[in-house]
Amino acid sequence: MQSAQQTILRDAMRLLNLTRDALTERLGVSRRALDSWLLPDNSNEHRSMPTIVERFLAEILSQDTKVAPAHHVSTANWAPHLLSVEQFSRESVEELFRIADIMQPVARRQKTCRVLEGAVLANLFFEASTRTRISFGAAFCRLGGSVCDTTGFTFSSMAKGESIYDTSRVVSGYADVIVVRHPEQGAVAEFAEASNIPIINGGDGPGEHPTQALLDLYTMEREFSRLNKLIDGSHIALVGDLKHGRAAHSLAKLLGLYQGLKITLLAPTGLEMPASILDAASRNGNVIECTDNLASGLAGADVIYATRVQKERMQGEVMEGYGENFQINLRAVDTFCKPDVIVMHPLPRDSRPGANDLSTDLNQDPRLAIFRQTDNGVPVRMAIFAKLLGVDQQIQHSLRDISWVHPQKLGPNDASFDEL
Repeated sequence: MQSAQQTILRDAMRLLNLTRDALTERLGVSRRALDSWLLPDNSNEHRSMPTIVERFLAEILSQDTKVAPAHHVSTANWAPHLLSVEQFSRESVEELFRIADIMQPVARRQKTCRVLEGAVLANLFFEASTRTRISFGAAFCRLGGSVCDTTGFTFSSMAKGESIYDTSRVVSGYADVIVVRHPEQGAVAEFAEASNIPIINGGDGPGEHPTQALLDLYTMEREFSRLNKLIDGSHIALVGDLKHGRAAHSLAKLLGLYQGLKITLLAPTGLEMPASILDAASRNGNVIECTDNLASGLAGADVIYATRVQKERMQGEVMEGYGENFQINLRAVDTFCKPDVIVMHPLPRDSRPGANDLSTDLNQDPRLAIFRQTDNGVPVRMAIFAKLLGVDQQIQHSLRDISWVHPQKLGPNDASFDEL
């Protein structure tokens, strides 16, 4: 499971912006030693970090005037609602990820936590959802809270003509936090205008999906740590329907907080990324490349982020050049990509014949990170709840051992993956 030792080391690498190799050099230890300290506690290769090294690490952090000590909680301001990734600075993103690290043993069923006991979450989903709705509910329950769900307009009073304002104000009287998914861009912001309890954007039409982008970025960071890489200076390829893909919109904006990136936008004609998103992604010296050529676009990429074509959002648009040659499959990854490329997808992927989405022939490939990505949705959303409801500093002292048995591997065919 994730230990306090792992949290300290990950937080140090994040604060100092160092790879594993760079941190070992700074500490004067071997890479093998650092890797053993970062392994889960239940691994046979796990080792405890010597006290002298822990003290030296604290000294390094305290001497660096650009960062705070590893145990320090940032005072980065959080808005009362989470509506857009534009609310985040790099500091507040890193603070959230630090809390998500602490949440890992709870998300992985090694520990339990009851800091939200008595609190109620209202999931208002007016659009189809599996992962987002259930993972928000699971995250809230794992912190001790309870969940009330409504799905679709049919089962809502909006079908009777009730306004967003009335719905939001009424539900605010029943719940302590509301997650909203709505097919219209800007609708979630309307919910927020009618409520003083936290409103979280679970996806608003073709607009944004901020929590998905945050868990995607958190996954990249963890995968890069394993590969001795940093997000800064990396090459990220976003592939597919970039016009309607709200997860890709939010992720591109977040990538603009990092430096020296090459961001390749691979989209068929008519489904290109909106210009406003390009402006946000190109900050901090990031280079944006737009292409519809899969071979050249994937070459040298550290991450492939594939998205499905969102036909439900199209209104008379015609796709050109989107066929089998645009599919991310084993052949394309082996032919065009680096051997350590990370393959991601916000899901759901369309696995039906002719869909040309991310192929299932990568399912047994360790480069495919989509299930590690979905698993990371729980600790990230737990961290969001903890911040919005002001219990983030109580987590560390509220962890207890679980009493039930759970499988070490969640899926029977999961690729082997620990911290290395």
